[in-house]
Amino acid sequence: MAILPILVAPHPVLKQKAKPVETITPEIVALMDNMVDTMYNARGIGLAAPQIGQSLRIIIVDVSEERDQPLKMVNPTIIATSHEMRSFEEGCLSFPGQYSEVKRPETITITYLDPSGTVQKIEADGMCATCIQHEIDHLDGINFVDHISSLKRNIILRKLKKIKKDPDVPYAIA
Repeated sequence: MAILPILVAPHPVLKQKAKPVETITPEIVALMDNMVDTMYNARGIGLAAPQIGQSLRIIIVDVSEERDQPLKMVNPTIIATSHEMRSFEEGCLSFPGQYSEVKRPETITITYLDPSGTVQKIEADGMCATCIQHEIDHLDGINFVDHISSLKRNIILRKLKKIKKDPDVPYAIA
C-alpha cells in the first residue's frame, strides 16, 4: 500500500464535482486501499478521492475506536435524512489544524457500491453520519467551511495560505 499526498485548500480539485466510477477495477480497489492507509497515516476518520487529487466518487470512513473498520464507498448517495440536526466540531485533512461547528442531519441512509461492486444500503447516525456527509460533500466540491459564516471561512482560508507556504507541511501541495 502507499501513502498518498493530501491536497490542502484552496486547491481547485477540492471545488470540483467528482465523476461517478463506471466500473470497479483492480486499480479502483487498490486506490481505496491506498486511501485507507493515507487516512490512517494522517490520523483522519474520513477521506474523499478528490482530497488526493482523484476526481472520483469514492470515500473512505472509519470512526471505530480501534481504527480497523474502514467503510469503502463508491458512488455513495444519501437517500434519506432525519429532521433532527446535530452539531459537531468538524475538521478536515485538507484544512490542517482548522475546526468549526457544523450542523448536519443526525441520521442518514446511504446507498453505495462496496469494493466488490455490490450495492449496499446502511443507516448511520452520530459521528459516522457526520463524517459520511462531510466526505460526500467533498465529492460535490463542497468543503466544511462552506457551511460556516463567510467571516470564519475567510479567517480559515487566510491561515491555510500561510500554512501552504511552510515547507515543513508534508501534505501541502501547490
